[in-house]
Amino acid sequence: MALQERSLSGSAAELPEPWRSAALTVVLPTYNEAANLPVIVAELFGLPLTGLHILVADDNSPDGTGKIADELARQYGPDRLSVLHRPGKQGLGRAYVDGMTHAINAGAEFVVQMDSDLSHSPQYLPQMLGTLLATNADVVIGSRYVCGASLASEWSWQRKALSAFANLYVRVLLHLGVRDVTAGFKLWRSSTLKAIDVASVRSNGYSFQVEMNYRTVQHGLKIVELPIHFADRREGDSKMSLKVQLESALMPLSLRRRAR
Repeated sequence: MALQERSLSGSAAELPEPWRSAALTVVLPTYNEAANLPVIVAELFGLPLTGLHILVADDNSPDGTGKIADELARQYGPDRLSVLHRPGKQGLGRAYVDGMTHAINAGAEFVVQMDSDLSHSPQYLPQMLGTLLATNADVVIGSRYVCGASLASEWSWQRKALSAFANLYVRVLLHLGVRDVTAGFKLWRSSTLKAIDVASVRSNGYSFQVEMNYRTVQHGLKIVELPIHFADRREGDSKMSLKVQLESALMPLSLRRRAR
């Protein structure tokens, strides 16, 4: 059956069965996302994906995001939303590794990683799942740097230049065949995460995204990129620190040395 394209109005694609009821877990890492979390949860549960489960991985947010997540779990029920409380701010990569590992152990067939700040629109998820299944891909990336994609108009030219340079830098060093190597919006098969041994990944920040792509390519697995509009976060502040930027710059060099 043909996949209905996502419309310009923002409505989600409608998938046929059994695709629409597939066991899909969305991992949402949070640190001080109290304003954004209820909004993205409501948008995710409004999708025509009846098997969708949300796993919030909260790093003991000072703004009470963890308590809000617990309230949402009571509201929607543990079968639809669960919360992983982590002891403190340990980084985006660690939150994803813990969340993905929990999702796999709980029986998820597909695992989504996406930001909790609404820069990644949930409306793309049915199309990403349909693309993965239709193309027999192992992971689908919501890409900012393929034909048809776009960036938030709020981004300054300096931020756009830095993002473009980071992607070019990684592509030149590692030759991954991926346009958006630092993208954080991805839909994985659980079998792919097991194959690349996600539990052993130690990177954080953008370097986590790079290492996950690198491992996928090294295992000969199929990556497909789907164009998205990347929006600016709605509330709160960016978590990008100097430490994360330095780690992200050094990781491609480390991976290249290992490959020799």
